Amino acid sequence: MKLRTGLLLGVAFAAGLTIGPVSNQLAQRYGIQILPAAFAQDGSNGETYRMLKLFGDVFDRVRAEYVEPVNDRDLIENAINGMLTGLDPHSNYMNAKSYGDMQVQTRGEFGGLGIEVTQENGFIKVISPIDDTPASRAGVKPGDLILALDGKTVQGLSLNDAVDKMRGPANSRIKLTIKRGGNDQPLELSMNREVIKVQVVKSHMEGTDIAYIRMTGFTEQTDNGLRKAMQSLRQQAGDHLRGVILDLRNNPGGLLDQAVAVSDDFIDQGEIVSTRARHPEDSQRWNAKDGDITGGLPLVVLTNGGSASASEIVAGALQDHRRAILVGTRTFGKGSVQTVIPLEANGAMRLTTARYYTPSGRSIQGLGITPDIEVHSSRTETPHFGPEREADLNRVLLNTGGTPQQSAPARNDLPPIARDIPKLPPEGFPTYDQTKSDTDFQLQQALAVVRAMPVSKRASR
Repeated sequence: MKLRTGLLLGVAFAAGLTIGPVSNQLAQRYGIQILPAAFAQDGSNGETYRMLKLFGDVFDRVRAEYVEPVNDRDLIENAINGMLTGLDPHSNYMNAKSYGDMQVQTRGEFGGLGIEVTQENGFIKVISPIDDTPASRAGVKPGDLILALDGKTVQGLSLNDAVDKMRGPANSRIKLTIKRGGNDQPLELSMNREVIKVQVVKSHMEGTDIAYIRMTGFTEQTDNGLRKAMQSLRQQAGDHLRGVILDLRNNPGGLLDQAVAVSDDFIDQGEIVSTRARHPEDSQRWNAKDGDITGGLPLVVLTNGGSASASEIVAGALQDHRRAILVGTRTFGKGSVQTVIPLEANGAMRLTTARYYTPSGRSIQGLGITPDIEVHSSRTETPHFGPEREADLNRVLLNTGGTPQQSAPARNDLPPIARDIPKLPPEGFPTYDQTKSDTDFQLQQALAVVRAMPVSKRASR
């Protein structure tokens, strides 16, 4: 969640591995520091040395006797990843390519075409071209099947591999072969890649008086996108804007500094979040600066089990400050901070380095944030075929260090309508369609709540 660009903690996989030829080979090829003799003779570290020697022995045996030849780099990268993933669900090793992909995600921009795609029957299907991008200007349409890229079939490629081939440096050219419904012959569309900015903030007016803002992630573009959306919606509403709904449902999180900035946009003063690391000097606290981009308008935040990490920081801060009313279901419960540590030319490691705490001192690790008004999206629970929340993961961190009170205190500032908000949709409620807000039961209840909240004198000026 938190990105640092310096080599902060050094390479964890840097102690000596074995005595003998393989040690020297590893040292020369991968820059691994061999264990000094004084360390090996230190009785207090003897067990560590023996285990590192065991690793070297296993490495030698696998290289010599595995059924097929194996690449040394693959073996070592797998070992590093095993060391990190054995710690907790969120620590891991990223090779150079994975690290590059992660940087693209957090920047929220990349060289590409501007198409949202999925995979269908071995081909790449266009969900939608993004407005004002090379794909939209070239005439790519929703439902198009991409058959080939620069004349080479996409069959046999994974979705990620196909996306990688469509991305590339700005101004580089690419040709798409497309099958479109109703056309017997494939179409060939050529276009130049451009810098595409991922739209992580989407907004519209609900009626004439409520601003609706949805965030799908916390990238470097999020806070700026929020401010632009708020400015645009204010202009659309004129003097009629009376409330804001911030939708964080299914938002998996992202950058810590963006979570802090978004929270600060709605809070005038006080703590936003604090982190506590293994070493007290590495612990941090962030406080709000004066200024609320809404002018104090009523605010409702929508959450569900897919709201995680940075989303929970925002929801927790707004709830603890009584700045917003949370509507929906309990959040995911990821209360830890990961630091991304570059490893020179060998990718990076994502390492859990701290737990975070809401302004009241709560740790939500493994617990999540309980909304002020519980509202479910449907009458029947959606079946899950994997972990539903942080507490369901293996090797999950313990919830420690926070206040004994693990949930927000009961609120006495909810509007009277809160008592009448149903938890479940009525029988026969329309099936959810993301293009029609009146089929979104949680949103409809959030609208009722925000319209029932009093508008402060400050906001009505």
